[in-house]
Amino acid sequence: QVQLVESGGGLVQAGGSLRLSCTASGTIFRMNAMGWYRQAPGKQRELVASITYDGGSTNYADSVKGRFTISRDNAKNTVYLQMNSLKPEDTAVYLCNALMGVGHTGYWGQGTQVTVSS
Repeated sequence: QVQLVESGGGLVQAGGSLRLSCTASGTIFRMNAMGWYRQAPGKQRELVASITYDGGSTNYADSVKGRFTISRDNAKNTVYLQMNSLKPEDTAVYLCNALMGVGHTGYWGQGTQVTVSS
């Protein structure tokens, strides 16, 4: 059993910053890539950012490039998302995803709400 718990969401004014954290616990085996997704009301879930196990490669959605930074601490089984220069269109539930095991099974957290006011 694997659990992912996100934290750090909240309400912030446009131009502000937030730092999201996601920690994995339970039976963790062969942790691989981790990532952040978001889903706004009435919209499809989209990939925001992802990072390989060694942190050597990252990938960002075009809409967040230059504003968001993903990082991880494998000793803590934690992935972070630093979000700067937030915009109202960044408002969404942010969900953490982790791939584990030989078959790269995907696990999801419950999500954390980020609301950016104009």
